Amino acid sequence: MKQTIFRTCTLCEATCGLAIDVDDGNIVNVRGDEDDPFSRGYICAKGVAIGAVHADPDRLRQPLRRNERGDFEPVGWDEAFAAIATRLRAIQAEHGKDAVALYVGNPIIHNHGALLLRQSLMNALGSRNVYSASSQDTAPRFVTNYYLYGSALAGPVPDIDRSDYLLCIGANPYVSNGSAWTAPDLKGRLRALRQRGGKLVVVDPRRSETAREADEHIAIRPGGDVALLFAMAATLVDEGLVDRERVAAQTRGWDEVESRLRRVDRDAAAAATGIERGTIERLARDFAHAKQGVAYSRIGVCNNRFGTLATYATDLLNILTGRLGRVGGAMFPRPAIDLVPLARVAEMEGHGRWRSRVRGLPETLGDLPSGCLAEEIETPGPGQVRALITFAGNPVLSVPNTKRLRSALGQLELMVSIDLYVNETTRHADFILPPAWSLAEEHVDILFPAFSVRNIARWSPPVVEPAAGERADWEILLELTERLGGGPMGMPVLDAPLRWAKGLGYRWNPTATLDLLLRLGPYGDRFLPWSQGLNMKKLKAAPHGIDLGPLEEGTAHRVCHAGGRVDLAPTSLLTALDDWLGEQLNRGAAGTLSLIGRRDVRTNNSWMHNIPALAAGRDRCLLLVHPEDAARVGVGDDDLAELESRVHTGQVRVRLSTDMMPGVVSLPHGWGHAETEPWQRVAAQQPGVSANDWTDDQDLEAVVGQSILNGVAVRLRPLPGSAQTLEDGARPTPG
Repeated sequence: MKQTIFRTCTLCEATCGLAIDVDDGNIVNVRGDEDDPFSRGYICAKGVAIGAVHADPDRLRQPLRRNERGDFEPVGWDEAFAAIATRLRAIQAEHGKDAVALYVGNPIIHNHGALLLRQSLMNALGSRNVYSASSQDTAPRFVTNYYLYGSALAGPVPDIDRSDYLLCIGANPYVSNGSAWTAPDLKGRLRALRQRGGKLVVVDPRRSETAREADEHIAIRPGGDVALLFAMAATLVDEGLVDRERVAAQTRGWDEVESRLRRVDRDAAAAATGIERGTIERLARDFAHAKQGVAYSRIGVCNNRFGTLATYATDLLNILTGRLGRVGGAMFPRPAIDLVPLARVAEMEGHGRWRSRVRGLPETLGDLPSGCLAEEIETPGPGQVRALITFAGNPVLSVPNTKRLRSALGQLELMVSIDLYVNETTRHADFILPPAWSLAEEHVDILFPAFSVRNIARWSPPVVEPAAGERADWEILLELTERLGGGPMGMPVLDAPLRWAKGLGYRWNPTATLDLLLRLGPYGDRFLPWSQGLNMKKLKAAPHGIDLGPLEEGTAHRVCHAGGRVDLAPTSLLTALDDWLGEQLNRGAAGTLSLIGRRDVRTNNSWMHNIPALAAGRDRCLLLVHPEDAARVGVGDDDLAELESRVHTGQVRVRLSTDMMPGVVSLPHGWGHAETEPWQRVAAQQPGVSANDWTDDQDLEAVVGQSILNGVAVRLRPLPGSAQTLEDGARPTPG
């Protein structure tokens, strides 16, 4: 039977609406949903290929366990769960709760069932050794939201559809479609801004795809964002451009911040950024004088040496110019399903409540920095990690000094992975539990509406039937949680009656929980039969979603601090600011280059490299080098060269590019698939190298303790001898 099913894409944060044509259970075409009120028919290359993941012959369909020979063999679900639970309980009984660690990858944020059960599994484990991908790229954004606004999920986003000036720092929305900023077709939205007379200014060490379309591109040294942003804020103070009336009405702690801004050395900022002082001050004036301007920073800022401080400074610019909660500025969404009250009641949010055992690095929202996972496995003593559960993550490619982690995984007594593939991480597991592909499950976005440029609510039906024996992500997590003595709510007082009800045949499911949250949310019907408010039944009756309107002015509906005021002066951020003010310079060692990352529109995570439509074409795992730097070190275009950092020396293919700022080189993340050639045949054709082989797990950001992924000090030199094949079997194709 032929039918068209409307579905929200779950491959990136844009949440575009898809129209998926299905014939006799097979996906035959994927296109943009023209009637989706949010994305209006827009779709990117990833969305077109979403069905290919379901059909991928390399995707796992049944659980695997490692046998005595070290090979994977099929195993039944019940047998796998029983063995896993028994071994986990034994390890914790002998070595304590913290002996079992959990690592969660970012696909969880696209899965409402898994998101709801994450905390439940953590509670059942009782371990403080919890790690996630967000500790490597989003922690600075989340902790800034937490301190300033009272919740990590209460962050302002650029009201791009009504703005006339966007200052975009360390982000590439033409490729990413936004990050911590949900806005389908950001390319079209940015072009519309310029067409209506607005201005786009991009600050980035590389002339990125977004920078090429901008009115102005300003190259900056990696790690210099903090100096630029605080120098701009200091200019606002010095030249009387602060909206003091609005700052007084919205915030507390301004006097403490202002006194520090007066100490910012703008000449030192120019030296640290490579941007002339006059340009920095002109940028501040332009930003202040724009009628509806907004500043936005993301991955390139979060992942550098001063990630949290620079993220804080970004928000400070919006606040000082009176743009917070104002149309066209930085505005707060009002999501239909609001996780903020739930997170606060469950005490899921915080910073520095506990620290890692070896180096004393702080937790952020319950997660420790992933860069310390290897040492927690390697270092003997109470609390040593002896077992690891990974969910939808590939830390061997995504955390720093990946060779060290790869080696550490071999020391574990037990490793369990919940994943679609045998990848660079799961190849080390004792058990792999594969979920059905997400298109076999209904879907509701519950995280991204908190960062959306418009208030939208959507429910997506399943597109395909799961194969016999396949289980959804949430079913796997729930089974593990229950076998470890926990329950779906993560609280004994609520789980006890559910356990009793299960004996009577009741089956908990995540959508029923969402119906409760939806009905009690800001647009909900409150269970009143005469109400026009939302419930899940009404949401399911709207196949293209429900438009709840533009973002609302003001801040009171989202700032969670007492009195509804933004806290400008939290101790942790002021301490970091004082430390930075004591130096105010960020210069690399003589003779070194700064390594930064980048991404491609056809990839978001390492697992996408096994999809033919997304992996085809020219080689993308190339080191971009400015011609001046290449000439200085003696390498040419398409040469194999040797790249060295403190932790790794390896071979890379060079591509000369005037898009790069001199002194900066760029390598994309998520590659390095040579090890998984037997299990991922498409990815093995162009395996590339892992950028995180060169990143340093000992080089840390000051506030959240994450490793520095942008601005890594490296040296480039010609490859010794005449060998022209990459080490470890990687085979790049010149592009």
